[in-house]
Amino acid sequence: MNMSFQLSKLFTPIPRSGSEDNASETIQESPETHISSHLDEVVAAVSITSRKKAHNKLPQTALFQPPREKLHLCEERVKSYSSNHQYKQAIQELVRCLALTRICYGDSHWKLADAHVNLAEGYLQLKGFSLQAKQHAEKAKEILVSAIVSPYNDNSDVFKCSVELFCTLGKALLSLQKFKEASENLTKADKLSKELLQCGRIIKEEWTEIQARIKFSFAQVYQCQKKLKEALPHYKEALEYTVNSKGDKSIECVPILRELAGTEQALGFHNEAISRLLQAHLIVQSKKPSQDQASDSAHFVARAAVASGKPEYHEVAEKFFQESMGHLKDCEGKGRAKFLSIQDEFCHFLQSIGQEERATLVQKESLEAKVGAFGDFSPKVAETYRLLGKADLAQGNHSGAHKKLKKLERPQGKIARPGWNTVPTPGPVSEASRVLPWRTMVVANSNTLAKGWSKVTGESRDTDEDLEAPAFANPECLQIQSLLYGPQDKRTLATQQTVDILSK
Repeated sequence: MNMSFQLSKLFTPIPRSGSEDNASETIQESPETHISSHLDEVVAAVSITSRKKAHNKLPQTALFQPPREKLHLCEERVKSYSSNHQYKQAIQELVRCLALTRICYGDSHWKLADAHVNLAEGYLQLKGFSLQAKQHAEKAKEILVSAIVSPYNDNSDVFKCSVELFCTLGKALLSLQKFKEASENLTKADKLSKELLQCGRIIKEEWTEIQARIKFSFAQVYQCQKKLKEALPHYKEALEYTVNSKGDKSIECVPILRELAGTEQALGFHNEAISRLLQAHLIVQSKKPSQDQASDSAHFVARAAVASGKPEYHEVAEKFFQESMGHLKDCEGKGRAKFLSIQDEFCHFLQSIGQEERATLVQKESLEAKVGAFGDFSPKVAETYRLLGKADLAQGNHSGAHKKLKKLERPQGKIARPGWNTVPTPGPVSEASRVLPWRTMVVANSNTLAKGWSKVTGESRDTDEDLEAPAFANPECLQIQSLLYGPQDKRTLATQQTVDILSK
């Protein structure tokens, strides 16, 4: 079989529809649209006058190493930085690899195309820069078009590089939401890899690894188009190929298991989803994860257990919420804020299963820490005051509820209300504006009550129409109005009338 002829057909340009071009132009990717910053990064990476030169304290002999030796060292550093999650340094080394490869092999060698593909993959996986990845992959494609003629037509490396090119270009186009082109490039990678296997150019183990990545990317193409039933078998195939090539305890299985679990959960297969996430959690635990990674892994399981809505998974949810929080309990800064966010989720879970008192106790204990982590007027602190006020109302503690809900007022021109950002208000603050969030909760009540008011009186309430109604239940709204205005006030009586009519 003439592989050169087969490959040349795969490099035939794909016609693009005008709608897809327009769609891609509307996508805003802030780090990718700044080409100047990209060029600055390239210059900084290859510059021999880098400010870090003295800091690195390279031996004098390193300055006079042949380019190929420097290239080998750069390739080793890429692996080291990537494994240590030092992505910025890894990208800089990939840029150096590209420059050194051009010096060593020239502008039309397949190895330069391979360097472009590696840099494209780096931009895509390490930084999420889809446009840069697409640009480098297309440059690699141009180089390989000339590389498939003699003397490279029998070089298996050229064809392997082509497979990687189509895979990477497919993933970049997927990130740019160009699903048709992404699928076409992935299909080319799949077809070429099968031909290479049949011709004996690659071994079965290599083909299996390639298939795992292709199937995973195909699954994501379907998932991004909300075609979950089509995505599911591809995720399963990707997992099967990964297990066959890496083993069922490999860390490479974890992202596939999580994506597969998410798809199964969306399709209503909750038992299977929880089972996948438990399997992924065991793998993560066996790899000596960081506290953050261990917390995330347990959090995935807890969320899936809650999403199932099944009582038999309540204990599972609580166990993994506690485990997730336990890994972050002593953290500071971002870790502390993450702990408090997970704790809020745990409290909502407790409320959903009827353990309101326990949830309230946890919220009370976390209030001071939330103020320290998020600020007095943050949405999270405001939401905590709202929940605590709601709990006091349920217990008949009107004074306590009033005190907590008054915290949602607008002191010194700042709004503190659940779901709102803290917004400075220019100019003097009137008494009416101070109690705006509180008055909104009282008067607006709920969407149902607002509709009922119109049915009873034929007119809308005297309140700000652009404010979203909070999620209080009707009896609670009536309690708050009674507390604020008094039980005989016309507004309270009108609300009572509305509630009575709606309850009939």
